[in-house]
Amino acid sequence: MADLSTFPITTRWPAANPDILQLYSTPTPNGVKVSIMLEETGLAYEPHFINIGQNETWGPEFLSLNPNGKIPAILDPHGPDGKPLALFESGAILIYLAEKTGQFLPTDGAARYETIQWVMLQMGGIGPMFGQLGFFHKFAGKEYEDKRPRDRYLNETKRLLGVLETRLAGREFIMGDEMTIADISIVGWIRALIGFYEAGELVGYDSLTALPAWFDRMMARPAVARGVDIPARP
Repeated sequence: MADLSTFPITTRWPAANPDILQLYSTPTPNGVKVSIMLEETGLAYEPHFINIGQNETWGPEFLSLNPNGKIPAILDPHGPDGKPLALFESGAILIYLAEKTGQFLPTDGAARYETIQWVMLQMGGIGPMFGQLGFFHKFAGKEYEDKRPRDRYLNETKRLLGVLETRLAGREFIMGDEMTIADISIVGWIRALIGFYEAGELVGYDSLTALPAWFDRMMARPAVARGVDIPARP
């Protein structure tokens, strides 16, 4: 049995089974990337719900694992060389889990880096832009009389949707016939954009064809459908 007692986060969120991977997360667009990946790979793991509404990521226990104070983060008792590994940043976790399990990341050099570039597009573009649009469209930002901030993120979101629409034309998934971590990194953000953020009409989502078809294929996968609700909210 692995000993995780040296990791302070386990004092706040104890591991019922310290011999399997520990997930510290919330079912947000960033958080569900990892839960979907874990469900798809079949890797044994134990989810811990982190209440970001109550600022639990800013407590000393969580910060000991991720000094940036953001979900998701993992603690793998069987990391490289058999030693425990603490890891944060959803994109890094996806790559790590893909390499650990040998799934959802091509081993061919060119295809591998092409897949990673789409993950980076999600992290550097899709996530930040969609999130800011959601703020200005649904939350406090909608009270601003000056709509230029909202429109800035709206226009960039539309542009990024166009990039995805073009990429997916004639393809089942981002990389072709097989799902990869690129698809896993993006699906939660599309779901949030048209669902939680209620911005589907604003961005003209129904005018697209390839992207909605891809999204429906992704959400029809049982592991994806499970992953978007993990960890379960109390």
